[in-house]
Amino acid sequence: MNEFSQDEKHALIECAMEMADAAGREALRHFRVPALEVESKGAGGFDPVTIADRKAEEAMREILARRRGADGILGEEFGLKQGESGLTWVLDPIDGTRGFISGTPTWGVLVGLRNEEGPILGVIAQPHIGEIFIGGLGEARLIGPRSQPLAVRPPRPLGQATLLSTFPEIGTAAEEAAFHALSRRCRLTRYGMDCYGYALLALGQVDLVVEAGLQEYDVTAPIAVVEAAGGIVTDWQGRPAHEGGRVLAASHPVLHAAALAILSQASEG
Repeated sequence: MNEFSQDEKHALIECAMEMADAAGREALRHFRVPALEVESKGAGGFDPVTIADRKAEEAMREILARRRGADGILGEEFGLKQGESGLTWVLDPIDGTRGFISGTPTWGVLVGLRNEEGPILGVIAQPHIGEIFIGGLGEARLIGPRSQPLAVRPPRPLGQATLLSTFPEIGTAAEEAAFHALSRRCRLTRYGMDCYGYALLALGQVDLVVEAGLQEYDVTAPIAVVEAAGGIVTDWQGRPAHEGGRVLAASHPVLHAAALAILSQASEG
């Protein structure tokens, strides 16, 4: 387990913010550009990637090469670089590329930092809106047009909860069925938020985020931000979700337990 001085914490947060800013600038150069070319990485379906994804990650890696050369890097576009420090930066240059190529402002830049135990720092940045959500190493705040501390909602019954998800676009048939079983018990369900859903949970605007089919680079930063704001994040069996897969984020342990009881029915699906 890493123990950091205040100066070390400040340096790590400063590095994360610099990467989020650099990646955001690169992404915005291509956002809502009609001539943007879109490729698909997936052999089994549409998995979009653009020059914006690649340029944004390159910008982040250049900063790490200059500032944190001994750290590891895991990025969506350029894979794993082993490190020597015990710290690994987990990068998703544009989380929500489907939203990005559709012109919606719900995509984000994800900068996560983990040690051998899991996420310790996360940044969720939405450059078009000008919001940065940061959590971990003693920080839990939103920086933007309405800067404020991050804190999850007070507990409420499942029947009064607001649920966010990317479903039904992502997930197996069994996972989708379990999700809809939960959705029917909630007051309101909204779709297609990608990483911005976790930011809204940390901001105290919604109660639950449920996803499946995620990768480590999708979840490292969101887990750190949600947990710093007082929330809880696990998989659908209540285990750590650091490696992705099925993810349940909740504002309170009681609400988390209620949702988990429903979602766990899909564990063998």
